[in-house]
Amino acid sequence: MKFMRAEITTEDFLQEFGRLCSEISKTSVPLDSFFSLLTSERVAKPFPVMTEAITQIRAKGLQTAVLSNNFYLPNGKSFLPLDRKQFDVVVESCLEGVCKPDARMYKLCLERLGRQPSESIFLDDLGPNLKAAASLGIHTIKVHDPETAVKELETLLGFPLRMAVPNTRPVRKTMEIPKDSLEKHLKGLLGTQATGPLELLQFDHGQSNPTYYIRLAKHQLVLRKKPPGTLLPSAHAVEREFRIMKALANAGVPVPKVLDLCEDSRVIGTPFYLMEYCPGLIYKDPSLPGLEPSQRRAIYTAMNRVLCKIHSVDLKAAGLEDYGKHGDYVARQVQTWIKQYRASETSTIPPMERLIKWLPLHLPRQQQTTVVHGDFRLDNVLFHPETAEVLAVLDWELSTLGDPLADVAHSCLAHYLPSSFPVQPGLSDSDLSELGIPTAEEYFRMYCLHMGIRPTENWNFYMAFSFFRIATILQGVYKRSLTGHASSATGEQTGKLTEFTSNLAWDFAVKEGFRVFKEMPATKPLTRSHHTRARPQSLPRTPGMRSYVTSTDSSPAHVSKGALVFSPEGLSPPVRELYQRLKQFMERHVYPAEPELQHHQTSAEKWTPSPLVEDLKEKAKAEGLWNLFLPVETDPEKKYGAGLTNVEYAHLCEVMGTSLYAPEIFNCSAPDTGNMELLVRYGTEEQKARWLIPLLEGKARSCFAMTEPQVASSDATNIESSIQEEDGVYVINGHKWWISGILDPRCQLCVFMGKTDPHAPRHQQQSMLLVPMDTPGIKIIRPLTVYGLEDAPGLSGGHGEVLFEQVCVPKENMVLGPGRGFEIAQGRLGPGRIHHCMRLIGYSERALALMKARVKSRMAFGKPLVEQGTVQADIAQSRVEIEQAQLLVLKAAHVMDVAGNKPAALGIAMIKMVAPSMACRVTDRAVQVSTDDGSLIRLNHLQQMQNSLSFSCPTSCKLIAALCRTLTTGDFPFPPQKNPMRGSIPTFILNMWKQKQRKVK
Repeated sequence: MKFMRAEITTEDFLQEFGRLCSEISKTSVPLDSFFSLLTSERVAKPFPVMTEAITQIRAKGLQTAVLSNNFYLPNGKSFLPLDRKQFDVVVESCLEGVCKPDARMYKLCLERLGRQPSESIFLDDLGPNLKAAASLGIHTIKVHDPETAVKELETLLGFPLRMAVPNTRPVRKTMEIPKDSLEKHLKGLLGTQATGPLELLQFDHGQSNPTYYIRLAKHQLVLRKKPPGTLLPSAHAVEREFRIMKALANAGVPVPKVLDLCEDSRVIGTPFYLMEYCPGLIYKDPSLPGLEPSQRRAIYTAMNRVLCKIHSVDLKAAGLEDYGKHGDYVARQVQTWIKQYRASETSTIPPMERLIKWLPLHLPRQQQTTVVHGDFRLDNVLFHPETAEVLAVLDWELSTLGDPLADVAHSCLAHYLPSSFPVQPGLSDSDLSELGIPTAEEYFRMYCLHMGIRPTENWNFYMAFSFFRIATILQGVYKRSLTGHASSATGEQTGKLTEFTSNLAWDFAVKEGFRVFKEMPATKPLTRSHHTRARPQSLPRTPGMRSYVTSTDSSPAHVSKGALVFSPEGLSPPVRELYQRLKQFMERHVYPAEPELQHHQTSAEKWTPSPLVEDLKEKAKAEGLWNLFLPVETDPEKKYGAGLTNVEYAHLCEVMGTSLYAPEIFNCSAPDTGNMELLVRYGTEEQKARWLIPLLEGKARSCFAMTEPQVASSDATNIESSIQEEDGVYVINGHKWWISGILDPRCQLCVFMGKTDPHAPRHQQQSMLLVPMDTPGIKIIRPLTVYGLEDAPGLSGGHGEVLFEQVCVPKENMVLGPGRGFEIAQGRLGPGRIHHCMRLIGYSERALALMKARVKSRMAFGKPLVEQGTVQADIAQSRVEIEQAQLLVLKAAHVMDVAGNKPAALGIAMIKMVAPSMACRVTDRAVQVSTDDGSLIRLNHLQQMQNSLSFSCPTSCKLIAALCRTLTTGDFPFPPQKNPMRGSIPTFILNMWKQKQRKVK
């Protein structure tokens, strides 16, 4: 009550409320999300029946008021989730300082209305509030159920408060039509007996052609018209609707009786047609609440049978032979909807781009030709109020001649949509067997049985096409909503739904791809090799470095978009040529430069960028070996990068991984790659111009600040650093560490992750800001070491511990918007981990090559080490483990290409575990054979270290980098001291140091 009277702040309320809750429950009660849930739409949502009643009351000239026990939001505004325009008077407790049931609240309301208590009716659900109102002489109604309360109110008022026509509402302002000219047209059509006022309502469903209910005298009609504004070619053809409905009525298909087609736009602004109003039930919720399981099954069975009836119409007898083209329906539809999408496109949506390429390549070979509805679904079917009889099939806008299976697939869309889907509720989160509703597969089999046909094998294609079409329609609605011309009030919400439905379409495309793959003949050899390796020219060729190639044919016909390519020989010719150029550059320039670069990294100038690296970067740029990392789905126009798929880049990344210095030379090093992809995906044009271009050109470096010392930052929702809006800027405060790249003198940008709203839902509290490194308040405390190494700019730009104190950043530096940080972080993670893991494959190949060279030149017990059985076993085991890890990494990259980062999450998690542990084992074996004492380093030591440190890919890279230097130079870089960040240096490293001291190399 204190909070609602604005006597205490939100913070004080939550603190006291939490204390009381914890006392009562005798345990700590988390309240982080309490406030955001309390004010969320799903909790504070007006009842439609009440909103409708208010509209009717005000239409009769009566006054309305609302008395609200409410409170102030953190932004200083009062919380009232209602349209204030619905009320003559609004009395809010937080503004007035009094709450219901205080009598002053009611008196204040009556005074402002200018009414007496006896002239008023008060509705509330709480007894004390009603008792206080009644004591003043106000009529009261207790609201147990909104529907019942409205009926009681109707009795008191003496007039109806609910519209007699279901699913209608007052005409939206942007959808109004001139009544006078319409009435004149109707009287000419219906005759002089059509007298009396014209009543006009708008049906609240339908996203395309506006539909109206008309009552004139005793006539009840439905009018469908084209929407206003510039329309897409061939869309919204009400003329075709009129023709098909007239023909189907004569063929025995249940449709409303059409009366008139008016193509004269002067009457109401656009062409329209009229039909008789057919009373009945439209089930908008496919779960059919309130019905018995047997009734639900009967409804879906009737819907299935009427679809069969439509598809069985004799085209010649119905006069519909010329209603559409015969044959190639799906191919034409795919091209039509691609054109429609391009005409309504407002931004690049990656899954839509993938579908636009995939659909034309996977068209069904055999197709029937029948009448197709084009938008056949449950809420376009009108049922008898008491039985499962279909009275009419509605909304024939998309009808034509075509493949009937497209209709069947379209009618199953709801099975794959969630119940919360705004445009059309779905069934994907419902128990269909409990509801009595057939699954999509059962529904399809039922259709095939009724039609007497065999089920098609490429069902997934039809589902992919259906969802692609829905995504295109939603995009068209969204674009019209930007100009105020969408026929439905939810039009503006459909922008984000386009990507959601296109992702569902792509899921089915992936399933269809796997079906085709499984049906490929097992005897047919794959036209690609299964193993090939990047081998530095300076390393000797060994028997282990071989390629198992079943075919050398790799023409474009054998390479498809998103293919899982196991080796470079299977890449498309342009990418294979790029791969070869990269290998040649490594052999000509990078490997020979390694000794000098290693010397620079251990010299006093290690924190200064190497001039040799800068020179090699210019050479790489000149040869077109630059910015290879950006995936084609992020940069489909190849505006910023090479336009490679993740699988294609994985092979190139492996080559770069054979040298620790290569990634920077090709501008493909972390954390810059992740930050550049972040800017391409989510940055504004101004942000790209300021930060992305210098990074792409290699003139600047960057860092990513997320990890914090006080919390487990592997869970991004744990971070505590704050981002607060003050005086038109964002103010940052936080403590970060293990920030790779921040110590590089070229680092100009920090991508900072912090919390903007601690009270928001858990994954909407974080935001990302672009922070210039020269901003006052950024204090680098110290460089951190990884196993004694500082990782100067030669590898990663160092890892820093940093304080951000009162760092002020312009609001335009916010990425994507407040609360989107977690979403951005998830989008950034996947590709980076793929890159790290493929580089680890390259590291491991390099270590194995050095190991094989070593064992051929070293003698022990009278013969070369290579002839020792244990050494051969170690080499074989390393070869097997590298192969296994590489295939798992390629699979993860492939799933990212064909399904996106989210479906690939499990694969990415697996490679993050497999690749580093494999690389440690392979490198461990290589170090073993490079010492005279086989007991110097033991495999289990590395495994224990991995378990205790929970390696991430970047950390493993640093360890392997150190061990590779040991192998190539014979120098052990670890000092015998305590590491302040990671505990004691492991025993095996101390042993290494002691061995070095004894000059044993």
